[in-house]
Amino acid sequence: MSRTTFFEVEILDARTKEQLCFLDKVEPHSTICDIKGLFHKSYPQWYPARQALKLHPKGNVLKDDEVLQNLPVGTTAKLYFRDLGPQLGWTMVFLLEYVGPLLIYLPFYFRVPYIYTHKYTFTSSPHPVVSLACACHSFHYIKRLVETIFVHRFSHGTMPLRIMVRNCAYYWGFAAWLAYYINHPLYTPPLYGETQINYALVLFVLCEAGNFSIHWSLNSLRGEGPKCRRFPHPSKNPFTWLFFFVSCPNYTYEVGVWVSFSIMTQCVPVALFTLLGFVQMTIWAKGKHKAYIREFKDYPTLRMPILPFIL
Repeated sequence: MSRTTFFEVEILDARTKEQLCFLDKVEPHSTICDIKGLFHKSYPQWYPARQALKLHPKGNVLKDDEVLQNLPVGTTAKLYFRDLGPQLGWTMVFLLEYVGPLLIYLPFYFRVPYIYTHKYTFTSSPHPVVSLACACHSFHYIKRLVETIFVHRFSHGTMPLRIMVRNCAYYWGFAAWLAYYINHPLYTPPLYGETQINYALVLFVLCEAGNFSIHWSLNSLRGEGPKCRRFPHPSKNPFTWLFFFVSCPNYTYEVGVWVSFSIMTQCVPVALFTLLGFVQMTIWAKGKHKAYIREFKDYPTLRMPILPFIL
């Protein structure tokens, strides 16, 4: 019967090279996640999500599922630790990002005191499009909150608190800016009136339905298990047929939502928010597209990251 060879793991501060912890008799099949748990027992303030462990001080961060005996180390392993700072789970991240715009928009719509001049306090706009815009904006973020709670499946990953603050400032700040102008007493309706508004509303509803359909489809795929090795395909739902042409149709539909909202309100802050969102979502879509191509040899060559046949 073979004898198990245990490992010794020395954890050092990546900046000072000072030894923080020495773990004796570590099982060879232990994962980095297991080692983080052991390290956490010695330093309770550094829970696993805050820990970044590396083989070299300036090297790449080791993944949680990497196995100790498969790493290029001897039976005495040196790992370098870096504190990632306070972390938030993805569910909390999205809840905070989305509840802010939903609540921030409403005081502008109801014109609570100190936003506009006193004579406009608690008055309503004479333009129906202003109420429609409020309904659409509220629906969009309520839908996002519902998806976050009931549809999306998140990994155990986290986001640093400092990035969370930046993201909230972006979403909340833009919500206040566009709400200020759309609900302003001097706001004027779109140039082509009801025709422009109605077409934009139809596009908005279709894109919201498409976005939800894609999220539901991705949820079903993830529901097959964390080790499921398939890329998303179109289903009988027509909204998912965009998978024939793009890798991330959820972003395509999301851009469509904000393009339609820009047309509906004909408001510059909304258009700027749409443009910045498109740039960021294109970056995310390109990353996901490259990951699909790298992982799946049979990935459809017709697909583009976010815009069919273009981008």
